[in-house]
Amino acid sequence: MLLLWFKDNLPLLRWLDLLDIAIVTILIYRLLLLTKGTKTPQILLGLAVIALVYGFSGYFELRTLNAIFSSVFDNLFIIAIILFQSDIRRILSQVGRTSWFTRVDSYKDPEFIEDIVKSAISLANRKVGALIVLERDADVTEFTDAGVVIDSVFTKELLTSIFLPVSPIHDGAVVIRKGRIFLAACFLPLSLSAATNKSMGTRHRAALGLSEETDALCLIVSEENGSVSIASHGKMIHQLDSGQLRKALLEYL
Repeated sequence: MLLLWFKDNLPLLRWLDLLDIAIVTILIYRLLLLTKGTKTPQILLGLAVIALVYGFSGYFELRTLNAIFSSVFDNLFIIAIILFQSDIRRILSQVGRTSWFTRVDSYKDPEFIEDIVKSAISLANRKVGALIVLERDADVTEFTDAGVVIDSVFTKELLTSIFLPVSPIHDGAVVIRKGRIFLAACFLPLSLSAATNKSMGTRHRAALGLSEETDALCLIVSEENGSVSIASHGKMIHQLDSGQLRKALLEYL
């Protein structure tokens, strides 16, 4: 059947039609990448189930159920904006910074990953609190309060020294942009998610809050117990040793 359709319709296709299909395919693919790791797929699945129930109620003339779901779909545009507000904001902030054909990644250097791991473990062993933000596509500066511009070549010695208690800029987060230490002493928005563990400290909540708004990867060292955690796309992984941290960084970055 498919071959017959192509045989009958292929001569009718223009090169502009093929270009149109290619552009739409690329757009869909890039949007799927941008929503990867977010709650968007689950929400879309939930909306699909609601649509099926709505169609079912209309087909079998279940008037009360159909009326309820009809009111939902009448306000679907507003509902979608409310449900996807954080994802929409994050995607729009990335569109201007993302290459739509290839992903430019500044964190592929194994030596850089190794230095991040060594810095985090060194701070953890001394129970020195730290919050390290690895900026990716989305610009995180709009979510940072204050901060000191460093814009220096990254070294593990410099990163470690920033968080030592004797440093005047040890409090707050360090933002690493394109492999360089860009900002220090930044204050980030705290997560307001209802699912957030109330026992989390300020650093963990700040890391989680930024990861909910951007695609940044946040690394947290607890000064209370020396544990290392990472936050990405609104999710957090706790109690990482050096091997697990290395593996997680390679996977996420």
